[in-house]
Formats: sequence, structure tokens, C-alpha cells
Amino acid sequence: MSELDVGGFLYVDKPEGVTSHDVVAMVRRSARSRRVGHAGTLDPFATGLLVIAVGQCTRLLPYIGGEPKVYDAVIAFGAETETDDSTGEVTHERQVVELSVEVLAVAFDSLSGQIVQVPPSFSAKHVNGTRAYALARRGVHVELQPVSVHVRSWELLSLETDAIAVRITCGGGTYVRALARDLGRALGSAAHCSKLRRVASGAAHVDTAVSTSELLPGAIADGIVPLRDPVSLLDGCVIESLDASSAADISHGRSVAATAAGERAALMHDDSLIAIAIRGEDDRWNPRVVFPV
Repeated sequence: MSELDVGGFLYVDKPEGVTSHDVVAMVRRSARSRRVGHAGTLDPFATGLLVIAVGQCTRLLPYIGGEPKVYDAVIAFGAETETDDSTGEVTHERQVVELSVEVLAVAFDSLSGQIVQVPPSFSAKHVNGTRAYALARRGVHVELQPVSVHVRSWELLSLETDAIAVRITCGGGTYVRALARDLGRALGSAAHCSKLRRVASGAAHVDTAVSTSELLPGAIADGIVPLRDPVSLLDGCVIESLDASSAADISHGRSVAATAAGERAALMHDDSLIAIAIRGEDDRWNPRVVFPV
């Protein structure tokens, strides 16, 4: 089976201790395709949703809407770690304050909306061309610059004397590990993220994800593990259906008349996605990504 025969998106529920790269390798074997990419990684200690593109759909990754991100996290109080999660060495300990719904609500509010956060030293941020985590592992002190992130909401799921479970809805680029660290500091204590699970990314949800145990060699290529149509994941695209003549024009790289309102479109023919296009000054759709008709 050729790579052109297989294409679509796959939701995978990543287990703890497995890297996102490991999951991509599993999908390559399962799809019998080298063309596999992801719409955002997870730390090895984290579990949950990975959105994987297979075959020609890897060309759609720049157009996939992955917001908001939804995470379930357990935040443990009393200690900060070098990684801001449970995998790192403890760097600072402080007495746990008395936690209450009211006290937490105030702290949540201070870490909501458009906020500035310092990413964890063990992160994928680049420092002079090198990943911060690579420098940190070599013992190099890393001073990362604060970045602006958007936190939509915190939902308290459970409360114990020294830990809480929360659901955090946020924008891309937000480090939940850093939120855990900063929550501890906001409460006059210390904290780290002890468990992390991605529940949703845009329209994709972990409830409909497959487990890594289902990614047997050839399972995707043979249709045992089905791939998803990408249209529901596309961000900022209007949907426009084309007749056979216009579909032929698009397939040859020619523009077609735009009738739907919007600046970017998913162009369809016979219920299949055939192109991503942008509106030109002449009110025509100019193709940017084209699939065989």
C-alpha cells in the first residue's frame, strides 16, 4: 500500500513514560507511512491526547486549530522541583498553607486571563539555538525570558490538605507545570505538577482517542484503526463545495470564484477535501494546499 492510499488524522491517548516521538514512530509503523507528524507534543510524564497527521494530511498541520487546550492536573504543595513536575529533584521546600476553596479561587483569578509566565528550565524553548532542557540536563543555568500566555479558566476538581486536582483551559504555549509552580508561590508555599493529562485540543478530545496498544504494525494501513476526516479540525476556514469543473481547476492550481464569506476556505468536492485556499484581491480562491481529486 502506498503512502497516498492512507491519509487522515489520528487521536492517540499517550501513556505515561512514552515520548511523543515514540508515538509518532508507532503510527509510522501502523500506517506503513513515513509521512507522519503531530500537532503538539506532550512531556513524557504527561498522558492524554496527541493529534497525529498521516500521509498527505501532514500538509494540513499549519491549518489545524488546536485551541483551547484542556488539561487535568494534580498540583502537589510543599516543594518546587527543577522540572516543575514530579520527575525532577526538589529545589525548594516550604510549608503547605491551609487550602480552601475561597483561598484557591483568589489565586486562580490571579493566574487567569492574559498573564506572563516564565517557562520551566526543562522545556523545549530555544536558548541560542539549543533546547533549554538540553542545557539544563548538562547543568547549564538557563534564564528563560517571560512569555505572555492566555489562561481561560481553572476548575477545582478535588481538594486535599497538600494537593489539588484541577482542570485548566488555556491557549497554546502555556506550561501547566509553570502554572503549578506559580500557584504555589501565589499561595505563599511551593508547588509542582505531579500529574498531567491533556483532555482536549481544539475540536479533538481524548475520549475518542485510540490507545497505543491498538497501533499494531499495519493496523492503520489495513483500515483496522480508522483515520479521521480533517475538516472538523481546520481552524478559521469556511467550507465551500465546488462543482466538477471548479474542482478540476483547483486540482491544476488555478483559482476559482469565491462565493462563501471568509479569508480562508476548505474547498470540497463530493464530500472530500480537495484544497485549502485563501481569498485573493479579485475575490477568487487561490489554492495553497491541493489534494488529488
